[in-house]
Amino acid sequence: MAASNNLEVRVTALETQVQELTTRIRRIEQDATAARVLAGGVDRDVTEIRAEIQDFRQATTASFNTMREDFTGLRKNFTHLRTDFIDLRVEVIDLRTEMNNRFAAVDNGFAEMRGKFDATAAGLEQIANLVNTLIDQQGGPAADQ
Repeated sequence: MAASNNLEVRVTALETQVQELTTRIRRIEQDATAARVLAGGVDRDVTEIRAEIQDFRQATTASFNTMREDFTGLRKNFTHLRTDFIDLRVEVIDLRTEMNNRFAAVDNGFAEMRGKFDATAAGLEQIANLVNTLIDQQGGPAADQ
């Protein structure tokens, strides 16, 4: 009887262990199912994030390409503006040189005219002196009367 009692205790202990193991297996299965659900959600999230990162990368690349084109266009425009500015500067220098040459010609013309006016004034003064000498020789202004 002792052996059967012992067997009964052992079977009861095994049944208890089997129930505990069954309970643990159910919890593990539930945890595994929950883990699969979470993993599926994470997988979807990762897929969405990858797509968003790819979209962001493409948008950033397009934006940088546009900026590069803008800078290239600005550089070309700046080069044209610089060339135009240099051409304008040359034209202003040429205009200033021409203006100075013309002012010099006008100054020379005025100096020449001044010389001619001085010569004319000297000639008129000489004529006036000769006329006065003739008048004095003929008896003065009263002699005409």
